[in-house]
Amino acid sequence: RSSGCFKDGFHDYVIRGDQAAVSSSNGTKVGLLTRHKVAGGSQVSVRLRLTRAEIRFEKSAFADFGQLLQHRREDCDRFYQFLQEDIHSEERKVIHRQALAGMVWTKQLYYYDIRSWLQGDAGYPTPPSRGGRNEDWDHLYNLDVISMPDKWEYPWYATWDLAFHCLPLALVDPGFAKEQLRLLTSERFMHPNGQLPAYEWNFNDVNPPVHAWAVWRVFQMDRKTRGDVGDLGFLEELFHKMMLNFQWWVNRKDAEGRNIFQGGFLGLDNIGVVDRSQPFPNGGMINQSDGTSWMAFYSLTLMRMALELALHNPVYESIACKFAEHFLLIARAMTRVANNAEHGLWDPTDEFYYDVLANPDGTREPIKLRSIVGLIPLFAVEVLEPDMLRRLPRFAGQMQWLFDNRPDLASLVSRFEEPGRGERRLLSLLRGYRMRALLKRMLDPAEFLSDYGIRGLSKYHDKNPYAFGDGPPLQYDPAEATTIIMGGNSNWRGPVWFPINYLLIESLQKFHQYYGDEYLIEFPTGSGQKMNILKIADQLSERLIHIFERDKDGYRPGMNLHPKMKEDHFHENILFYEYFHGDTGRGVGSSHQTGWTGLVAKLIQARGQEDAHES
Repeated sequence: RSSGCFKDGFHDYVIRGDQAAVSSSNGTKVGLLTRHKVAGGSQVSVRLRLTRAEIRFEKSAFADFGQLLQHRREDCDRFYQFLQEDIHSEERKVIHRQALAGMVWTKQLYYYDIRSWLQGDAGYPTPPSRGGRNEDWDHLYNLDVISMPDKWEYPWYATWDLAFHCLPLALVDPGFAKEQLRLLTSERFMHPNGQLPAYEWNFNDVNPPVHAWAVWRVFQMDRKTRGDVGDLGFLEELFHKMMLNFQWWVNRKDAEGRNIFQGGFLGLDNIGVVDRSQPFPNGGMINQSDGTSWMAFYSLTLMRMALELALHNPVYESIACKFAEHFLLIARAMTRVANNAEHGLWDPTDEFYYDVLANPDGTREPIKLRSIVGLIPLFAVEVLEPDMLRRLPRFAGQMQWLFDNRPDLASLVSRFEEPGRGERRLLSLLRGYRMRALLKRMLDPAEFLSDYGIRGLSKYHDKNPYAFGDGPPLQYDPAEATTIIMGGNSNWRGPVWFPINYLLIESLQKFHQYYGDEYLIEFPTGSGQKMNILKIADQLSERLIHIFERDKDGYRPGMNLHPKMKEDHFHENILFYEYFHGDTGRGVGSSHQTGWTGLVAKLIQARGQEDAHES
């Protein structure tokens, strides 16, 4: 063991009594060790004040301590009183405030200089080879305050996590949320080829392309707060960066040039029957339902951003049309049937989307696993309102030419004539019959629907494990992972995850925008009860929020592993877990990952505003 003061020196000093483990004169981290005897039923408070060395106090540094602390508490209370004016449930105000406090708390300085990491410190021997990891990211230099998934267990940024973080952050600090999104596309982060860094373990891993969606949603939220046309400079700057990243996807992840994408593990760790980040043993490749759907979603998001910019600069109208056409080409590729063989990803017998193994000999084998991979096509949906089309005649004209001259693409667009307004158009991978078929499975309690949201894997596989090739069978695991894939410390084979559920809710809201109140879907499947799509989206929001609410016995489902959390001293100290048990709602994984679970604050905010609007 080398001698010196290292970052784990506090542990060595306190636990091992190693006096040489820390320095009392200099360093980059500081800790305070104070010991007290606390009698039962009593309490001890420690007061601390951080100041610059040159500051001197006329009286004690703590003379106004209590008053200052009280003023800051009052400031905070006033801020949340204004932010929560539409939230009437006191219980939900507590959840909302703690979720947002967690989002603010999980910011930290992140320092990673790739060149120094590879070459070592000056005056010291060159470190051993890093095995090639991150060596092609030698441009990367991170020295920034960034929102972490969890400062305790995951003290590094993950790009697709960070995209979701920015929505709840935009409720309390839209400036910081915008800077986070801008940061990931800066020259110190984004690869010169357009790829966004995944996370420090391997920047080359491929995460779902949700950054553009986060940019668009934060722009919308910020615009509502500002009460003007919005921060168009932010939107335009990030739109151009997103186009670079989109082209990286098109050039690198469409191996056959057919608008069917591969992508890799795509952030869903153990979701597949094989490790999707590794080459397939027989030399084949997996055409991914989620990878392709994410790109359709990406295309529509960039189209919508371009349309917004086109309202202020007509140059963007033709760019919007380009992304609309790209979406239609992906939609066609996902459903194409050729030579009496299914070359698309939709299975007409099972009425579900599956990954498809493309073998070297040209044959195709669907991987018939019912997972959220098959639900992600729901994300790709956008509605073109007649008012928008009238304001953008160049875009409308180019789209009309496409519909008149490309019937193969025109057939993929639904149209609805609304009296007095004109023709509304739906761009979606799912229309009518297929949407109903997919929702039937998603809203079935025997498959994806739990009391706490949408599961990552259908419960059908609880009694019907699925095996593919020579690999072990995969079955429904509602909580902790039981197999070691991608480290084994997360599990997508049954639990409820907030980011996917949040996107499903937003997609259902867009479908309702097109179909309206009269279009009814059975919810839950098999219940005989029918609701419009917006009401179903609201029900899913309620199930997710309920994870954190106390039930009739005083337990919060998300914390029902810990009886102590029901006690008076703890019941309002809410933990925001990484993911949740698919049957009981119990929190699983990292217990401080407000991160994307902080989306619950956005759900509570939206439900409060909807209630206020209805009243």
